[in-house]
Amino acid sequence: MLIGKVIGTVVSTQVYEGLAGVPMLLVQPLTKEGVAKGEPIVCADGTRMAGPGETVYYEGGREAAMTLNPWFVPVDHAIVGIVDGVDAPNWKGGPA
Repeated sequence: MLIGKVIGTVVSTQVYEGLAGVPMLLVQPLTKEGVAKGEPIVCADGTRMAGPGETVYYEGGREAAMTLNPWFVPVDHAIVGIVDGVDAPNWKGGPA
């Protein structure tokens, strides 16, 4: 599982039929210390509840495609849940 922070939303003009109604969010991946790493990615929001500013955990690859209903829709990353809080040494990500 990977941790990231939602930094925005993505609006598409065409939607694959299995992804109708699934929000697409822009997520900044975080290190285990809560520091931004790499470029932002687009995640399908399997929870349908995440929003900008929230810390989330997500999956990538095949596991991402399996988290949505129906299974195996064409996504590279999918949000699995919203992080309520982090209790870890050296966490710099701010409040979850």
